[in-house]
Amino acid sequence: MASIPKQKVAVIGGGGNVGASTAFALIAKGVPAEVLIVDLSDKAALGQALDISDASFTMPGTCRQASFKEAGQADVIIITAGARQKPDEPRSNLIDRNYTIIKSIMDSLQPIKSTAKLLLVSNPVDVLTHIAQTTSGLPRAQVIGSGTYLDSGRLRNTLSDITGVSPTSIHAYMLGEHGDNQFTGWSSARIGGLPLLDHPKLRGLDLDSINQKIARKAYEIIEAKGSTYYGIGMCAAIIAEALLNNTSQVFPLTHYVENLGCYMSWPAAIGNSGVEQSFDVKLDSAETTKLDIAVNAIKEACAKYT
Repeated sequence: MASIPKQKVAVIGGGGNVGASTAFALIAKGVPAEVLIVDLSDKAALGQALDISDASFTMPGTCRQASFKEAGQADVIIITAGARQKPDEPRSNLIDRNYTIIKSIMDSLQPIKSTAKLLLVSNPVDVLTHIAQTTSGLPRAQVIGSGTYLDSGRLRNTLSDITGVSPTSIHAYMLGEHGDNQFTGWSSARIGGLPLLDHPKLRGLDLDSINQKIARKAYEIIEAKGSTYYGIGMCAAIIAEALLNNTSQVFPLTHYVENLGCYMSWPAAIGNSGVEQSFDVKLDSAETTKLDIAVNAIKEACAKYT
């Protein structure tokens, strides 16, 4: 019988679409970890765990159903559980519905392993990451959210289509709030070491329309099929892998930004201890105004749950 990997990744809400997609992505990427599927519905958790385990026979990872108590002792705990966003519903409307869910999950996970890293995927992710940190008792550096990582991937795909350059060679971020107040950091974006906006195929384009297209894509998917899960599932798996393998990779993630005084999505290097560095992105005056709007919106929403 194959040995069970020593590292553990728990997926809370693993019986649902986002959780199952995350767990499957972890296995498909070859992450050498034991993936624990946890859900209020034991039947759903068991079904997903059995199905995903069938995909693991050529991979170093394993997958099984687990309890909340077991999940609390995992190295990385991914929270995908939460109320589903309705078509055209602002993510901020989800806060009250999801606060009770997150608080209940944190209580059920106790005692949480002191070195565990919490990764929030549920929306609105910036506020829920703040709530998870205050209710879990873990240090801020160990509680992060998926933030605008997926949005930034959508941006890079769009820019790749325009420029003909691979998205992995385009360094551009969606920043601020993962939601209606996110914005593109155009002035700091680079391609081939040069300012992105100097690329000839970007001259004269309506940048605001590109920004809006990225910000609205999730709503387009939700309207068409009810929810988004493949893209965010892969993003969550990539982040979890970076945490486990101590890669010090930089992602635009929800984390506590000291000089802004709140959780928000901003570039940070992550590793085995969680957030290792947060970077001071240079913005122009228009982007700074958008940042202020995002920060104020997040702080206002978090104030109710401090």
